[in-house]
Amino acid sequence: MANHKSALKRHRQSLRRRTANRVVRSRIGTVVRRLRDAIAAGDSDTAKRELVAAESILGKAAGKGVLHRSAASRQTSRLARQVARLSGN
Repeated sequence: MANHKSALKRHRQSLRRRTANRVVRSRIGTVVRRLRDAIAAGDSDTAKRELVAAESILGKAAGKGVLHRSAASRQTSRLARQVARLSGN
């Protein structure tokens, strides 16, 4: 465990950040899972709606630094391709 003042503060900050990042990552997982379920079910209307939500959440996570922006972009691109394939475009 940290012994000096700055290290103790750093530890408190890391705990707060970890909690915040876990919330964001959990939300990403939920939204992406709902989108993948809609794709698997072949429901293009629901999939399009969920894709908008997923793009928003992934973009916000990248902006906050929870995800790397390239990783968020890649995930968004792959999901969008699957939805496009589903609707026949």
